[in-house]
Amino acid sequence: MKMITALLSNQGGRKNNEDFADYCLTETGGCWVVADGLGGHKGGETASKTAAHTILSTFKKNPSLSNESLPNCINEAHHNLLKLQQNQHSPFSFRTTITILTIENEKARWGHIGDSRLYHFKNSIIQSQTKDHSLCQTLVNIGEINQEEIRFHEDRSRLLQALGMEKQLKPSIITDSVSLHNDDAFLLCTDGFWEYVTEKEMEHTLLKAKTPQQWLTFMQDILLPRVSKKHDNYTAIAIFIAERGEEHVGI
Repeated sequence: MKMITALLSNQGGRKNNEDFADYCLTETGGCWVVADGLGGHKGGETASKTAAHTILSTFKKNPSLSNESLPNCINEAHHNLLKLQQNQHSPFSFRTTITILTIENEKARWGHIGDSRLYHFKNSIIQSQTKDHSLCQTLVNIGEINQEEIRFHEDRSRLLQALGMEKQLKPSIITDSVSLHNDDAFLLCTDGFWEYVTEKEMEHTLLKAKTPQQWLTFMQDILLPRVSKKHDNYTAIAIFIAERGEEHVGI
């Protein structure tokens, strides 16, 4: 089974890119990470890279889908960000969202902190998606707004959790691993991406795409006409599960 990956990250209309995405492969799987350094918190660029690198290196030392694996990766990244704040005596706040996909032996588990999302598709249909750790998601949960209204709600950027916050983390991690097949696909993306591409558009473009790179290109073509000149960074990783193929494409 091959995991064919394409990656897209763009600073958008901002001076720098506080998003970061990367992945590593193991003999029987891999780990994929998307992070979004919090806007308004100086040090976001450092935070997203530090968190992603920590998670990948921690997973690579002990690639596993055990109940301890993802919490260990997240805790290591969280502690490294807290150390940055303490050791540098810096006015910067090193905080970031994080979304992680891990695959081993044709099974997957994932988890996240914040509002960077993971979507799991089968036959081009969304099977599941992560729920944001945000004020808006809380409003959805209590029935005050619907899921679609999150995209342009005035409080959409108010997060309840992020790596580097000096509070106890409660990451969302799926309980059981998911068996993978050749018709599975994953999309990990920051809010600068999913705010401008709807779930129906994700499904429609996936149905037409022959490669993960083409899928990202289709979605970027939808995104660009909708954003303002000073729009946010946007980042996404697309993964196709297939019998064979190239393992990586970056755009």
